[in-house]
Order: sequence, then C-alpha cells, then structure tokens
Amino acid sequence: MKDFAEARRAMVETQIAARGIMDPDLLHAFLEVPREVFVPDDLAAFAYDDGPLPIGAGQTISQPYIVALMIEAAGVAPAGHVLEIGAGSGYAAAVMSRIAGRVIAIERHADLAELAAARLLRLSYDNVEIVTGDGSRGWPERAPYDAILAAASGPHPSDALLDQLAPAGVLVMPIGAPDSIQRLLRFRRGPDGLVEDDLGAVRFVPLIGAAGWRE
Repeated sequence: MKDFAEARRAMVETQIAARGIMDPDLLHAFLEVPREVFVPDDLAAFAYDDGPLPIGAGQTISQPYIVALMIEAAGVAPAGHVLEIGAGSGYAAAVMSRIAGRVIAIERHADLAELAAARLLRLSYDNVEIVTGDGSRGWPERAPYDAILAAASGPHPSDALLDQLAPAGVLVMPIGAPDSIQRLLRFRRGPDGLVEDDLGAVRFVPLIGAAGWRE
C-alpha cells in the first residue's frame, strides 16, 4: 500500500516549498489535508503527483503547487473569511479551512458538491461549507470576503465578484478563453483603482455562468 503520509510530505517539500512558497501555516495545511481522499478511488495512487487529475463532470483537481500559489497570492490568513468558486472535489477548500476562519465554496455541479461536502464532513472540517450555485455570481449572502479564489477561468473579473470583496480584499482568478492558455491574475483595490498582478500562465476549466462563459 502506498505511504500517503510520506507522499504528502514529499509533495510539500519538492512541489511547493522548493518553488518558493514558505508560509508555515500554508505548508502545515498541505501536510494536514489527505489529498488522496479528494480524488476518485482508482486515482488515489496518483494523488500526490505534480499535476491535475480528473474528478468527474469534466472537472479536475488542480496541481498542488497551483493551489498553493493561489492561496498564498490571495493572502488567506487566520480568521479570514474566504470564498472559493469552483469547489470541485473540495480539496482547496479543505486546505484553506486549516488556515482561515470560514470558507464558503461554490460548485455548480450538484453531484460534485454533494461528494465534496461528504468528504469534509468525514474529516470533521466544520468551518467550510459547500454550496451549489452559479459561482460567477459569487455568494452575496455571506459577503464581504477577505479573499475570493476562482478555480475556473473567466473573461474578466466581474463586478459581482469585486463587489463582494472586503475593502482590503483580494480576488485571484484565471482570465482567458476556454481551451486556451490563460493568465492567473490577482486583483486588489488601490487608491487609483483596481491593481492587477500577473502570476503566470495557467490552464483551467471555464467559469460557466451569468458573469462567465456560456455553457
């Protein structure tokens, strides 16, 4: 049987810390969350590989480093209130829940949302909630958020999401057309308007919804 604890430690050391992500709270969160629980059973042996994996419904669980990069860029911090768009398997939400005070994660596929919620319940991660809905609209019922992370690419940072940020909040999301190379961007409000930082090239599934792409 694969030693998942050792694979998890190696993932953190070689895929995340070795690439410059050194925040101790973030690294500890990755060490704590069992990634193998968040992939299909037949892919558990590949859970700690340096790449994405399919999880059903045409969706993927992102490469561990990309998850770490987005969480770091968003400044997810203890006691923070976080919104994730595109919960998928629930893995990124689980990692953030080990740091933040509260995490809301939206998933448009009801079957994936149900599976993600069941995983989190089994792990007793009770400060994260999976909801089903149109992630492009955000989740205004619980706004404002200190950080919003989107695990799906949109055409632009929508007003719906920006309006749900706290005054010093950060939005991290990939921007670009489906089936193309996109840019992972960070958006922050500055004294002269929206400040944009380019975090590099990525490839995500499209953000489908009223403020995203058409299905």
